[in-house]
Amino acid sequence: MNRCVFCYPELQSEQNILFRNDFCLFLQLNEALEAGKALEGAGVIVPIQHRDTAFDLTSEEWQATHELLKEVKVYLDQKYQPAGYNLGWNCGELAGQHIAHAHFHVLPRYKDEQLVGKGIRYMFKGGENRRSFR
Repeated sequence: MNRCVFCYPELQSEQNILFRNDFCLFLQLNEALEAGKALEGAGVIVPIQHRDTAFDLTSEEWQATHELLKEVKVYLDQKYQPAGYNLGWNCGELAGQHIAHAHFHVLPRYKDEQLVGKGIRYMFKGGENRRSFR
């Protein structure tokens, strides 16, 4: 039996389903926020049907993800007033995907946060752990 926490949301108490449509859900990660591991309002959009990565989504799931993203943005803009967003998919364990169910990260960004101005490219711009490209 598949014990994926996104296929069975009751397995992970930190999931809070805020929005849904016929093909996907928006889960806000409340416990991660309370533990200081997520930005206020952060969450993921996940397909309802199990898909390993974004590459496995159907056309309908892609469209539904886009429609839900627009709805989520309106909500987050009204509730939290972020200064920007990071959006992204991790596909595969080596790329940082730790749950083998496709999930699209929606990360509101704020002017007063610790990593302000450091976006997705931050890992490529510098730092001790950067791996050079060949």
